Amino acid sequence: MKGASFFPSHTVAIYMARLFLVRTFGILAALVLVLQALDLLSETGKILAQAGNGDAEVWRYVGLRTPQIVARFLPFSVLLGTILTLIQMNQNSEIVALKASGLSAHQVLAPLLIASFGVAIISFGFNERIVARATATLDQWQRVDYGALPIDRGDRSNVWVRDGDDLIQVDQIRGRGDAARLGGVTIYDRTGGNLVAIVRGTVGMRDRDGWRIANARRFDVATGRETPLGTIMVARGVRPDQFTLATVDAEGLPFDALKAAIDDLSESGRPTKALEGALWHKLSGPLSSVLMPLLGAVAAFGLARSGQLFVRAVIGMALGFAYFVADNFALAMGNLGAYPPFLAAWAPFLLFLLIGEAVLIRTEE
Repeated sequence: MKGASFFPSHTVAIYMARLFLVRTFGILAALVLVLQALDLLSETGKILAQAGNGDAEVWRYVGLRTPQIVARFLPFSVLLGTILTLIQMNQNSEIVALKASGLSAHQVLAPLLIASFGVAIISFGFNERIVARATATLDQWQRVDYGALPIDRGDRSNVWVRDGDDLIQVDQIRGRGDAARLGGVTIYDRTGGNLVAIVRGTVGMRDRDGWRIANARRFDVATGRETPLGTIMVARGVRPDQFTLATVDAEGLPFDALKAAIDDLSESGRPTKALEGALWHKLSGPLSSVLMPLLGAVAAFGLARSGQLFVRAVIGMALGFAYFVADNFALAMGNLGAYPPFLAAWAPFLLFLLIGEAVLIRTEE
């Protein structure tokens, strides 16, 4: 080993990274298997309650739900993988040997930090390419109670817009701006808060300052009579962004699409603080994997001297759990507008980075 190098020897670094990654992904696989099985216990009945649904739909649900579970519990798996790796190395006196060779605590942890950074990059790509699409698709499927739904991951579904006293409900929207196309339009015609009539149409398209609805039919509440209207103009003054941006789901959009939606909302003068916090969290969330080796490092050092292996492992897990609690709390405060978006996404990460460094330096450096 070269004392001047930040890393242990090449062989030791690969050995530690391999131990860490095998345990991390092994724990993740076990967690996903158990949690997915528990989730199916509550959802299988709802899926099979729909006429025509069978085993294929159950497996389809598993395929859509599993990426969400993986994304949620990957940082926790990194924490447990770190603790198990360091405990094993400490029990085998490998940590003592590394320290005796002149390596500092940071140098001992360096292979785990680099490996966890690689996990963070994989996590970000996985969230962008798979989790966001699966979440958007699953949300649309659940809105129709697992019934038949043409899956178009770029669509929005079940959007409500207010036009004066009237309410407009659209089953599905494709496209953006003047090219937006409405499918399954229902207009609740109200006067003074009382429902007067219900107008339904199959397709709606932008026409100057309003919307042209095809195959419209009007149901009069007072008489109970339905009248065909053909093609009509409705919702004059209702902008396309009121439909396309009415339900922006941050979890169902990748980073670039969410940023574009935030820009559109800002241009239309609508609040974006909660979405900005979610946008920053798409970066800070995956990077939380890099924190876990630092927070779990308390399990690596001092065990042989103190004989309190279990206590130190519990302390490492407590620090990791505290981070997850603080992260969720900060996001909730950001959604309420109590925290600025950047602070809501990054404050827990920076705080626990300092806490982990302080604990490591005070105890081992």
